[in-house]
Amino acid sequence: MSKYQILNSPKVANVPWQDKPKDAALDIPVWRYTENPIINRNPLPGVARIFNSAVIPYQGAFIGVFRAEQKDGIPFIYLGHSKDGISWNFDPHRIEFTDENGKPSMPVYAYDPRLVKIEDVYYLIWCQDFYGASIGMARTKDFKTFTRLENPFLPFNRNAVLFPRKVHGNFMMLSRPSDSGHTPFGDIFLSESPDLVYWGKHRHVMGKNPEWWESLKIGGGAAPIETSEGWLLFYHGVSQTCNGYVYSIGGAILDIEDPSIVKYRCSTFLITPEQWYEERGFVPNVCFPCATIHDPDTGKIAIYYGAADSYVALAFTELDEIIDYIKEHSITRTADTEIGTR
Repeated sequence: MSKYQILNSPKVANVPWQDKPKDAALDIPVWRYTENPIINRNPLPGVARIFNSAVIPYQGAFIGVFRAEQKDGIPFIYLGHSKDGISWNFDPHRIEFTDENGKPSMPVYAYDPRLVKIEDVYYLIWCQDFYGASIGMARTKDFKTFTRLENPFLPFNRNAVLFPRKVHGNFMMLSRPSDSGHTPFGDIFLSESPDLVYWGKHRHVMGKNPEWWESLKIGGGAAPIETSEGWLLFYHGVSQTCNGYVYSIGGAILDIEDPSIVKYRCSTFLITPEQWYEERGFVPNVCFPCATIHDPDTGKIAIYYGAADSYVALAFTELDEIIDYIKEHSITRTADTEIGTR
């Protein structure tokens, strides 16, 4: 019997999965898909690379929103469909957004999307230009029409992630205030809203750490998974080396009632660039999580992550093992465990 449970999440019997290698001496209970990357370079005409993208179960299969770097270098969001969550077919043209009146309302550019279902609505969140780096949002019910919502925050901000349900009646969003450049700093903050228009009650969640793998900055990753132990969060941490930035994947567990409080925070990375598709690419040494597919019956979790700003890759873990590992290797500090307001 499982020690922990995934809560308020639909069953996904066909969760993408590959069993843990029997001959692997894993000291961290996360393993890569042996056929990575699942999305390679030049995935469709006019697009050079797809990476840092999000997927979700949909009508017995899977659907996703993908950061597609066009061959003029400008990123936009494309829609993709898959029967198994591994092999993907992409719509030939970028998603066309409209305003509330049905008129075209396209962002100047859009990248690093997330995709979350709350009640009966799917929400897209991405990074864009709003007179500076900022967050864009849209909603859809059928993945045919996409209606843009008000930009939630002023510039400068990135790495927005919606929680998959309301907490105390309000929408909850993680974000990483930044600047307009290749930000050399950043902490994760929590904001809430009654209506996705007015955002407030901003709280600090956690910041960079003395552990070298996340000593420069951190940022949100996949939408938090609600579990009996708290909100399981896969996020990214960045270190600065003599040869540039290195992006790794970390794990934390947030309080279920007040997600600004960090209950456990893993002191080690869960994935760091080690494979060729993570180390070599348009931006080398990047593992950037954007989504999970998880099944409450089995505790299986598939982690989708961008690799070297060039590919999409998959990794796997199991709920009991990853929560135990995070707890056993947890180090929290005052800035993690306090309410997050001063």
